[in-house]
Amino acid sequence: MIRLFLLLIGLTVLTACARDDLSLPPEPLGAYRMGFNIVVAPNPTLGPLSREATPEEWVASVEQALNDRFSRFEGNQYYHIAVSVDGYVLAKPGVPLIFTPKSVMIIGVTFYEDATQTKLNEEPIQLTIFEACCNVPLIGSGLSKTREEQLEALSFNAARAIERTMRENGEWFGGSDEVLEADATIVTGNVLVDDPDALLPEQTPDPDAPLSN
Repeated sequence: MIRLFLLLIGLTVLTACARDDLSLPPEPLGAYRMGFNIVVAPNPTLGPLSREATPEEWVASVEQALNDRFSRFEGNQYYHIAVSVDGYVLAKPGVPLIFTPKSVMIIGVTFYEDATQTKLNEEPIQLTIFEACCNVPLIGSGLSKTREEQLEALSFNAARAIERTMRENGEWFGGSDEVLEADATIVTGNVLVDDPDALLPEQTPDPDAPLSN
């Protein structure tokens, strides 16, 4: 029974990942065609138990993830995406299955229509991005990934989150709004402000097993 349960989890994860195969042509998103992707990280908040990354690293990583995803769209109107990296946690190693801090990034997103030079959303849409969609969360990524791999995984999932937001607001891009299934790795708001306990383990770590960088 346990083996069957794990197999079903694996199949679900693989199905979800297949939808994010960037080597395949994407389903059109109204008239959307990639204009400019502008990423800034002026002063991101460093969350608890986090490794550090420079603003330049965040800008380069998120820009690459956006370009990889959105350059595939071939609509007939240009739109621009502006992203601010507002905070992050690149989880340090913990104790497997006992103390596993979570990696997240906080972004604000604004969309612009090129033809009219107008914002499509007046206030930035704030999103909390958890670790990559295709990982079964049995251990924290502080143990399974390097700092650079965490940064890349979060950037990939941030681009996914932005596409989901665009599809949910498809009328902005000349299409139709879509209703998407909830994704536990992407939530609205800023978890560092709204629910910081969500990033920390429920158990108290073993004092004899200190965290490392």
